Amino acid sequence: MKTATDHLSLRDVSVSFGGFQAISGLSLDVNSGELRCLIGPNGAGKTTALDLICGKTRVTSGEIRFKGEAIHTLKEYQIARVGIGRKFQVPSVFRELTVRENLNIGQSRNTGVLVNLVRFGASHDDEDIERLAVLVGLQDDLDLAAGHLSHGQTQWLEIALILAQNPTLILMDEPTAGMTAQETGKTAELFNRLRGEHTLIVVEHDMGFVRDIAETISVMHQGKLLAEGSLEEVSSDPRVKEAYLGTKEAGHA
Repeated sequence: MKTATDHLSLRDVSVSFGGFQAISGLSLDVNSGELRCLIGPNGAGKTTALDLICGKTRVTSGEIRFKGEAIHTLKEYQIARVGIGRKFQVPSVFRELTVRENLNIGQSRNTGVLVNLVRFGASHDDEDIERLAVLVGLQDDLDLAAGHLSHGQTQWLEIALILAQNPTLILMDEPTAGMTAQETGKTAELFNRLRGEHTLIVVEHDMGFVRDIAETISVMHQGKLLAEGSLEEVSSDPRVKEAYLGTKEAGHA
């Protein structure tokens, strides 16, 4: 049930594509400052749920509210402006520019890339750039071209670009995909530092990572919310075990 502390609320949300029901009657509440993990088998609708929240995809029915205001009728850029940031599976950074130049662009709220580029050297936000770089562990790479970063570092740079806009809610789609174990561990530390100051919804298949960061886990299956609770609670839920094709634990999927 919706409470006064609900930050994001999905109510009976559905979406279909050419007759295929990708999301069916999904209801979900996420509180301010919470780090929520969204898990489920492939094709469960997790990424589509993020697409609906950020406006990339429009709902067929139902409503989505953020800070009490309906956002499901807004355009994608309007949803971004109310404080929702989205990180997709594939990082999108300017590989030919340095980390510092990328962060300079990220800090600008102008929509034109050319406008952002002429700001170099004129920014008064050097302290913020340094702070962001330290937060994501790139303080020693500020003058390195983004194309020379490791995969994990590139992911961290994109997270910093999102943080530069200071969104209230951040949507993360498989942020540790392709990372080494060490990079995944550092990402868990980063997310645990972000919780509270930001609200995060993380779609992730790496259950070791989920175990390191999750407070509440929402399990999706066939476009619906199947179960919700702590890792222990959802792992022991018979419905979750069945959804994960009979594996002994959800964490093994």
